[in-house]
Amino acid sequence: MSKQLLLSNIRNVLARLEETIIFELIERAQFKRNDIIYQPGFFGLALGGESLVGFHLLEIEKVHARIRRYTSPDELPFFRNLPEPVLPLLHYAENPLRPNTVNINARIRGIYEEEIVPYICSSGDDMQYGSSSMCDITCLQALSKRIHYGKFVAESKYRADPDGYRLLCVTGDQNGLMKKITDQGVEEQVLERVAFKAETYCRELTGDGGDPKIDPVRVVDIYRRWIIPLNKEVQVSYLLTVEK
Repeated sequence: MSKQLLLSNIRNVLARLEETIIFELIERAQFKRNDIIYQPGFFGLALGGESLVGFHLLEIEKVHARIRRYTSPDELPFFRNLPEPVLPLLHYAENPLRPNTVNINARIRGIYEEEIVPYICSSGDDMQYGSSSMCDITCLQALSKRIHYGKFVAESKYRADPDGYRLLCVTGDQNGLMKKITDQGVEEQVLERVAFKAETYCRELTGDGGDPKIDPVRVVDIYRRWIIPLNKEVQVSYLLTVEK
């Protein structure tokens, strides 16, 4: 099995991503919701009808596409029709993933803008539109990578027990697959680790007696309500392509 598919290695990657996500959520919570940055067309035709965040994200992805970010199997863009890379493509000895088109970035963006931002940010407008948008971009990219890493998790689990998964995949048994991939003990360990990190970071950033802009409990809740369930959805969607 490719070293990329060892569950111990995958969990190390996901643990490192936790730190990025937690820190970026804390950063975004420093600003108000600034709802107008998510409204398409609010800032005029110069943004091509997109919202400020959408325009910003697209321009960032154009740059990243040119330096071949989205040729890596663990990176997926939010937009299509991006420029071709200007760097020569890397030739991977092995791409451990099966060919697939699983990409739920549109859902991730919608959930982030409509549910997560209102959950962590105070209502209102502080006019910090550029800073808020910058935080949004880094949050979205980290969330996307964390959630879509479910493909690697699913491939690892399938290769470890192909007989146990094959019939579920062939028959399209989504409920059966969801039950089989679920490890409640591991999920609780993730939530406990996230809770510890969130509490530590908030305490260090605010100092003794400071008022954190985000409740660490909400960071854990974001994992419980959105990140883990979406990761598992990606796992199931990916597994349904394995036997096609």
